[in-house]
Amino acid sequence: MNNERPIKLSPNSLNLYYECPLCFWLDKRMGIRRPQPYPYALNAAVDVLLKEEFDKYRKKGELHPLLVANNVPAKLFPNQKLLNEWRNNFEGIRYYDAELDATLFGAVDDILEFTEGKLAPLDYKSTGSKVPTIYDRFQLQMDIYTFLLEKQGYKTVRKGCLAFYIVDKENGFDGKLPFRKEIHMIDTDPSYVQGVFKEAVELLRKDAPPAHNPDCQYGHWLKGISQI
Repeated sequence: MNNERPIKLSPNSLNLYYECPLCFWLDKRMGIRRPQPYPYALNAAVDVLLKEEFDKYRKKGELHPLLVANNVPAKLFPNQKLLNEWRNNFEGIRYYDAELDATLFGAVDDILEFTEGKLAPLDYKSTGSKVPTIYDRFQLQMDIYTFLLEKQGYKTVRKGCLAFYIVDKENGFDGKLPFRKEIHMIDTDPSYVQGVFKEAVELLRKDAPPAHNPDCQYGHWLKGISQI
């Protein structure tokens, strides 16, 4: 990576930093990425359909039935134009740190507005598991979104909303993919995000690569290959 190239990090970037500093350094500094998993095309399609569905209720100024069914005391963020900017994978909600000369950004699925105009990120999660799992990367994602909203001057409720759409396998397929729906509200803590962001940026500016995380499976694979 050219040291003059702007540094732009996302929740996925910082999750990679947590998983393995060397994989992160190779990806963001050298452009050497981990082998990519099989693309989750079905999840991406569900995500598009859900955005369209939620936008219909937003346009009508109505509460989405999922929020009503789960007694979530919030409405959909009404500013569609701004939300579209925040959803853009290349723009998102952005925070430029002048001291670090680096940008942290995140593309949200949706935003909820609570009383007094306080906001919370809403993220759609589709899964084939019977029971939804709130992974550490989901928590990191919601913490970063909260951090970004507050850096933009918005008040937040320090909550993140995960809307799980779980494939219902009980009644067969019949040409349609039925879903069970659950909402999980989690507390968010943006207090550590600035520190992690700084650590990650400083690592990228080092010429010497860090070590693999001992638990990194890619590191184990590389070590095994090198011994052949």
